[in-house]
Amino acid sequence: MQLILLSRGKGYIGHVNLAYRRVWVGLTCLALVLCTCVFYGGFRTAEHVGVASPSTQAQNWRTAITRQQTQLDSIRRTVRQSLDALAIRLGQTNAHVVRLDALGQRLTQMTSLDDGEFNFSGPPLTDNSEESIVTSDFVRVSSVITELDSLSSQLEDRQQQLEVLEDFLINRKLHEETYPEGRPVTVGYISSGFGNRADPFTGRTAFHKGIDFAGSEGVEVVAVAAGVVTWARDRYGYGQMVEVNHGNGYVTRYAHNAENLVAQGDTVKRGQVIAMVGATGRATGPNLHFEVLHNGQVVDPMAYIY
Repeated sequence: MQLILLSRGKGYIGHVNLAYRRVWVGLTCLALVLCTCVFYGGFRTAEHVGVASPSTQAQNWRTAITRQQTQLDSIRRTVRQSLDALAIRLGQTNAHVVRLDALGQRLTQMTSLDDGEFNFSGPPLTDNSEESIVTSDFVRVSSVITELDSLSSQLEDRQQQLEVLEDFLINRKLHEETYPEGRPVTVGYISSGFGNRADPFTGRTAFHKGIDFAGSEGVEVVAVAAGVVTWARDRYGYGQMVEVNHGNGYVTRYAHNAENLVAQGDTVKRGQVIAMVGATGRATGPNLHFEVLHNGQVVDPMAYIY
């Protein structure tokens, strides 16, 4: 058998007789060289990527697994510590809700509001949940979230109730401060009452719009409620007069003063000194003429003094 060698440019080049033994020996050697090169290259490649030595690869895997297990343990400890801290915080917040409930109940009792309008007796979270979270090795995060949602709802409810109660107490306090009540002088006695009487100047029957407190000139005149001064100067018949608007339709007047100690636009508090007793205007002697008006109509001041 012959192997004919051809060239595209020259055509026939020659031939090799495959019947010779040395030809087969040469081809075999060439094949062995090629196989050796391929095997060596594959071995070096495998050794480079780390699969040539199964024991080395197994050791690498064990090292990686150990490292990942260490990281997992660290994460587990961190999560457990975080949940323990969360459980402690949950218990503290629960205790805060209990204190808010106690405060709310106390306030409703003090203000006589035990009619069901405010409810601060709802069941708080139990302390068993905190203990189970702290001592358990396996924490169910969903249960913690559920308890936090419940606690959040309770806090929101208590906050709303306390805000309403606070507004109520402020309004009631404001009403108490602005409601006319008490004596308008520190020293003195009632010398003339409210209603029809004999006019001290004409002797004829006339309607007296307030009550008079006889006293020494210079005795302090005090506001019987908080309000805003709407008049603080001379007025015909009243002499030096102070008028205070208390809101809710209430107005008080303090007349015949020797001196006014407040000005129009000033705000005054209950018990604040606003004038000095005098005898200005239509007065027969030092006295305070005190009037109370409600919705524009004069009313008997005695109902507010006592």
